[in-house]
Amino acid sequence: MSEYKIAVLGDRDSVLGFRALGLEAFPAETVEEARRILHNLAKENYAIVYLTEQYAAGMAADVARYKDELTPAIILIPGKEGSLGIGMANVKSAVERAVGADIL
Repeated sequence: MSEYKIAVLGDRDSVLGFRALGLEAFPAETVEEARRILHNLAKENYAIVYLTEQYAAGMAADVARYKDELTPAIILIPGKEGSLGIGMANVKSAVERAVGADIL
């Protein structure tokens, strides 16, 4: 049985610090590069991909493609510019689907 891995994808300044936590950081210069990296990570053994909200905003269709897949789970995190509120909106939506009501 192979081990799953965890990746952090986003701009260089936002992701490199995650290496100190033992996560694999994948800095991207553009949304297009982040899109390619995301699809490569999905083909590899990555169970979780933390993706900065700034790149996720430009990759909505790509993120949605993996929404109902078992792996990778894509978790949106704020980038160096701060939160855009996309990650929290996704959590709220998932809770509403699971519980049937807005409890947040």
